[in-house]
Parts: sequence; structure tokens; C-alpha cells
Amino acid sequence: MRIVSGMRPTGKLHLGHYLGVLKNWVELQQQHDTFFFVANWHALSTSYEDKLNLEELSKELVKEWLAVGITNATIFIQSRIKEHAELYLLFNMITPLGWLERNPTYKDQLAQLKNKDIHTAGFLTYPVLQASDIVLYDAEAVPIGEDQKPHLEITREIVRRFHHLFEKELFIEPKELLSPTPRLLGLDGRKMSKSYNNAIYLSDTPKEVWEKLRGAKTDPQRLRRKDPGNPEVCLIFDYHKAFSDPQVVKEVEEGCKTAKIGCVDCKKWCFESIEKVLNPIRERKEKITLTQVEEVLKKGEERAKEIASKKMEEVNRAIFEK
Repeated sequence: MRIVSGMRPTGKLHLGHYLGVLKNWVELQQQHDTFFFVANWHALSTSYEDKLNLEELSKELVKEWLAVGITNATIFIQSRIKEHAELYLLFNMITPLGWLERNPTYKDQLAQLKNKDIHTAGFLTYPVLQASDIVLYDAEAVPIGEDQKPHLEITREIVRRFHHLFEKELFIEPKELLSPTPRLLGLDGRKMSKSYNNAIYLSDTPKEVWEKLRGAKTDPQRLRRKDPGNPEVCLIFDYHKAFSDPQVVKEVEEGCKTAKIGCVDCKKWCFESIEKVLNPIRERKEKITLTQVEEVLKKGEERAKEIASKKMEEVNRAIFEK
């Protein structure tokens, strides 16, 4: 099965990215034909005013993907394959405005990002670009979260509309690949985000990881060391469930409920479990050179370009040659 997915290069990757996306990508690449791209055009839809060095951020993102273990996929940068923009233009010509304005994610982000001017054509039509990204490569499935299902349905609607208007079935209607990925909150209990300064990054040093964990929220009702706690309301216990071995999780749960361990002990065990994940990533990343990143991108772009150009030849024939 061919799978396509992308990630915007807007900053450092954190544990939420690792659990929610990257860990799944590592598994998918072993079983399927995977295309993972740096969505630098998508980054402009909300960050066009931020003066980001998208070239540098894109290569850094790829380096972190390689360090995590994404080494068996077709990897490329979106803007280097111009066919994405060409298909996006053509899809925009046939996509009804109402489909985009009714998109629930569009409305949610307008409400959440009030500090940014995102009342732009690019932001409104980013689901159209997303559709182009996917169907350009005949993707059969897209790994997404539950909140992204409306986007994929717009993709399928655009495909059906294209087939109806031009009487030529060129695209696959992709299905969603929902994975039961845990949602990891930030160290203050809010969504993990660099804007909230509450994230543990894949590039953090052991000292930085420990300092962040040490100051993280725990059970608010456990005021003294001898007080029994409730692990289910403790943020650190969620981190244990995500990163610790089952036996450690069991010992933490029992120790907290009976006050046999304190919050500092719990955090130290959590730190050790997280370091088992982060330390190999750091070591691998340290060895990856910019030349290696470019070689991976060159190989990925050659394959992506070959497939995308053939698809656009078919699309242009269907539209313009009657």
C-alpha cells in the first residue's frame, strides 16, 4: 500500500511529535511504500510573517527524521516538486468555496490563532494543496488523527468532482489510516507546543530533560511525601505509560497510591525511561551530516518527480485535450 504524509518545518520536534507521528512512520515504512515530505509551502499558510529560514529548518527536520529511524521511505521537500503547485492550481479552479469555508479545522484555527493574520487565500485553500500532495502519488492511505478526517473527506470530494467534470478517473480516493496514538500533554498540562514553552524536544540534553521534568505538574492533592496519590490525575504517570516498561508503570502506580515512592522518585524513573528513547536519537543525529541529508533528499526527489510528472501529464491531457 502506498502511503503519503507530511510535516511542516516550523521548529524543533518534541515528544508529542515522536509519539503522535514519527513512531508510527517508522513502523509504516517497514510494511508499505511510504512518501514523507517536508511541507514547507504549508508552513507559509500560517507562518508567512515569521521570517523563518525554511531551507535550514527543512533540512534539520529531515535530519531528525533520519535520527528517529525513518530511513526506508521516499523523503523530499514539497517546494522542490513543482507539480504540487500545478495540481493545486487546477484543483482550486474546481473546488467550491463552500467546501472550504465549512471545514471545521479552518474555523477552529481562525479562533485559536487570533494573534496571526491568517485571513488569506492560502490558509483557506490549504486543504486543496493537501489534496494535491496526496493524490499526486496515488496514495491509498494517509495516516491521520481523528481531527483531520474532514480534510481527507475534502480530498475525496475533490477527486470525485474532477472525475465527474473531466470524465476521466485518474486519482485514487485515499482512505484514512487512524492509529491509536496517545496524546501527550505538555509539562504544564496544556497541549505540548513550543509557543507554550512546555515541551521536551528530541534535541534536548539530558540536563534539560531532567530540569523540565523536575518542574512538571503532579497530583495537586498530594501535598506531602507521605500522602497517597492518584496516578490517573498526574501528568508524569501519562509520560510513564508512554515511555516506561509495563513493570515500571505498575510499580509507579502502586508506589504512588500507597505513598511508597515520592514524586521526585517517580520523575527520576520517568527521566530514565525517556532517556532510553532520546539518547539513541541524539547519538544518531550527531553522526548525520548535511551531505547525507542532501543525498537522501536528492534520491527522494528523483523518485517523487518521476511519479508526479507522469501524473500531471495525465491530468493535463484530461483537462485540455478533448
